[in-house]
Amino acid sequence: MLGGMSEDAGPEGLYAYVVTDIETDGPTPGQNSMLSFASVFVDQYGRLGDEFTACLEPLNGAEADPDTLSWLKGTPEIWTDATRDPKPAPTVIQSYIQWIRELPAEAIFVAHPLAFDGFWIDWYLRHFSDLRLVCGPYGGEQLFFGAGIDLPSLLMGVTGWDYTMCRHENYPDDWFGGNEHTHRAIDDTRGYAHVLSQALRQRKITTR
Repeated sequence: MLGGMSEDAGPEGLYAYVVTDIETDGPTPGQNSMLSFASVFVDQYGRLGDEFTACLEPLNGAEADPDTLSWLKGTPEIWTDATRDPKPAPTVIQSYIQWIRELPAEAIFVAHPLAFDGFWIDWYLRHFSDLRLVCGPYGGEQLFFGAGIDLPSLLMGVTGWDYTMCRHENYPDDWFGGNEHTHRAIDDTRGYAHVLSQALRQRKITTR
């Protein structure tokens, strides 16, 4: 876990956007395991701040998807990063909850895409705490405000692009702030945090 604000981080604001990327050993929570994830705080002005990153031990009774495992182990730097010093999932999730609650404003979950990363984070929250990413009509306590932001959908609205164009390989290199898309959770999260920053700044320009 990495603490501290970046030099360009701003004062406390109304929103704490939490950009998150995960790496798993298969497509299905519970049957497969989340190996690592990272989150980066972005304030309402698009300035990056605190970071959280962790590796998790595989779930009891879960098995890695053979095709996913083959791909992971075929890229040693990704496999090494995703399995470095893993901690028990309950320990990681409790640390993550504490980190979220110590942010300077109410947290809003952001992912690219929301449907995948958010699904996994919600599953781990439900199973290792009494919290949810989204509660809907079923009650319970949410860790984040609202239902989360799907970054490709936000970019569609800000840029006017067709949704099918809102893929990381189509974004200008400078949107990523110098962070390559490596499938290391922290690298991809930092890159998407810069993409969100670009979208927030563009939104302010177009809505003035």
